[in-house]
Amino acid sequence: MNCIIIDDEAASRSILYKLCSKVNDLFVEDEFENPTDALVFLELKKVDFIFLDLHMPMLNGFDFIDVLKDPPKIILTTIDRESAIKAFEYKCIVDYLGKPFEFPRFINALDKVTRAIKITNQSQTIGDYDLEDIFINVNKKLVKIALNDIDFIKTDSKGIKLWTNNKAYIVKSSLNKISDNLPKSLFLRVHQSFIINISKIIDIKNGHVLINDVHIPISRSRKSELLGRINLF
Repeated sequence: MNCIIIDDEAASRSILYKLCSKVNDLFVEDEFENPTDALVFLELKKVDFIFLDLHMPMLNGFDFIDVLKDPPKIILTTIDRESAIKAFEYKCIVDYLGKPFEFPRFINALDKVTRAIKITNQSQTIGDYDLEDIFINVNKKLVKIALNDIDFIKTDSKGIKLWTNNKAYIVKSSLNKISDNLPKSLFLRVHQSFIINISKIIDIKNGHVLINDVHIPISRSRKSELLGRINLF
């Protein structure tokens, strides 16, 4: 794999470069203090992924991604872990590394980006790459939730409410943003206000699906899609 490093701090770039040098078959094409210079570089050469600093004076990490027409995979680097929650809105962002960098966490991020690149190269859509879990911001703390544990997600006055098999979480986001980033093989938006985990359906009756003890309405426009997604005999 090849990558570039974008960070306005020379010390951070140096540490990342040294960490990369310890990994076989990982080549750092270049490193950039100024993200605009990196944009010029990416016009001429493709890379597998980018180590991207979130907070930079001229162009922050999210603005940088928004400029790219076809962004590669991204590993965010930041000292502000709370801001990293916004990464969930971007399909290209695979993971984030908190500063100061730790080698085991660095390796874990590389494993994630390697899997994501492999699946993308197999011509699967970016939105369906093999996510195993997500991170949500709860009381200024990032909480990891396994996708298989999610029962359904619904709109809430404070954002959305994510229900797992034993707990509910309030998240400041929208169903549209969540839907775009969940694997389509597992989740389906069955109503304007609901996304469900298809594997958690107990039964379907009278225009509703039953998940645990909750009856969730199915929009008429979504009914045929739902029936086409389940094993119907």
